[in-house]
Amino acid sequence: MWAQQNQKSTVDAIVKEATENSQLKRMAHELLDGIGPRLVGSTKMVQASDYLLGQYKEWGIEAKRQNYGTWRGWDRGISSIDMVAPWVKSLEGTQLAFSPATQKPKTGETIILAEVADSIAFKAWLPQVKGKFVLISMPQITGRPDYNWQEFALKESFEAMKKERAEQTEAWRKRLAKTGLTNAKLAMALEEAGALGIVSCLWSNGFGVNKIFAASTKKIPTVSVALEDYGLLYRLTESGRLPKITVNTQSKELGIVPTFNTLAEIKGLEKPQEYVMLSAHLDSWDGATGATDNGTGTLVMMEAMRILKKVYPNPKRTILVGHWGSEEQGLNGSRAFVEDHPEVVSNLQALFNQDNGTGRVVNLGGSGFAKAKDYLTKWLSAAPDSIKNRIKTNFPGTPGGGGSDFASFVAVGATGFNLSALSWSYGNYTWHTNRDTYDKIVFDDVQSNAILTAIMVYMACEEPEKMSTEKAELPAGQKWPAPVKSKRTSGTL
Repeated sequence: MWAQQNQKSTVDAIVKEATENSQLKRMAHELLDGIGPRLVGSTKMVQASDYLLGQYKEWGIEAKRQNYGTWRGWDRGISSIDMVAPWVKSLEGTQLAFSPATQKPKTGETIILAEVADSIAFKAWLPQVKGKFVLISMPQITGRPDYNWQEFALKESFEAMKKERAEQTEAWRKRLAKTGLTNAKLAMALEEAGALGIVSCLWSNGFGVNKIFAASTKKIPTVSVALEDYGLLYRLTESGRLPKITVNTQSKELGIVPTFNTLAEIKGLEKPQEYVMLSAHLDSWDGATGATDNGTGTLVMMEAMRILKKVYPNPKRTILVGHWGSEEQGLNGSRAFVEDHPEVVSNLQALFNQDNGTGRVVNLGGSGFAKAKDYLTKWLSAAPDSIKNRIKTNFPGTPGGGGSDFASFVAVGATGFNLSALSWSYGNYTWHTNRDTYDKIVFDDVQSNAILTAIMVYMACEEPEKMSTEKAELPAGQKWPAPVKSKRTSGTL
């Protein structure tokens, strides 16, 4: 009876601290608005880590930065893209990550990637790009997302648009294939042929959103332009109006710099060599500020650690949080941690990871562990009804293959679990886009996730038994994912 009363009082204290003294909005502003995006290899990533270390120190939590490799260092500078002929317009766009700088503004005509018969014909066409900016993306036939068409269009109009778009997409795929080059090698070929720069548009199927990833060029800038402006350039070029653009990008190369994870822990008293982990990647792409990928996951884990330190300062097991680096390049930070810390992996009670947007957690699976239900359902039962009753569980579930950092642990047979959140149009509007900013955060949902995480961690710490790592029998054709080695260097500049 005493144990139940103590559990209830601790859970009540977690909820009270989270709701009456939330630090989420303050930290979100300081991390996302004040520091900004956290691209691997950038000074912003170091500043973000420093910020976390400072917060943990304020809360009396031991924290450190742990290097595991190196990466190409690069800082974003100003980007301006302007159409200067046949009329003047400032274009919405930015350079891609790791794109070379222009040093000084460059002006030139645009040219569309040619439709050729084969790779030989492509090589014959290449000299035409010299001194020009090359449009390499398919122009979209509509800037309206499908849900907008579904609401307002005639059914036959919607179906006709989708058919035309599918045909155009396939035709563009063939156009690229006939060059005989991958996307990266195509960019390098255009660069070597003397192009002034590369103009792309990777639309994210929503109003005003583009995916912003990395450039493949080494000497000339690669820029992403919004759908509306890219379409304008494409149509003007196609009709022979000879548009010219001026591109000014002032990024800075930093040489080879360390890559790292940021770790913090609250030492356990009874079983200090057993671990309960919180997990979220700190790095982001840098088209925006990485608010929901994965600023919100980072904030959830920081807030949960703060709350636990205050209401549960003497846990039975050691509580360890991993704020991973270079997740966006292939789970590199968490994979490196798994490789470098077998003592944690072999003594892991459970790991809870959050990484898919601002929404409240609505799914929890057993990651393919046969006995996961016995533990997770017990721990989840301690959460308030308003949280636990919205969560669907799936046991034994399937082991994660690589979508987020918990998969690094699952691959080596360690009990890692993903707190999967409600979408809030994550895939279209914020995941790796130019619109992933503070204003997209739904703080009620993030607060709910911090409460849930803190409770699950507390319950896992208090669990009398070591959690079973027995693997469930997978359906025919499925295999347990194999460990993948961390990529610890980006190679030469």
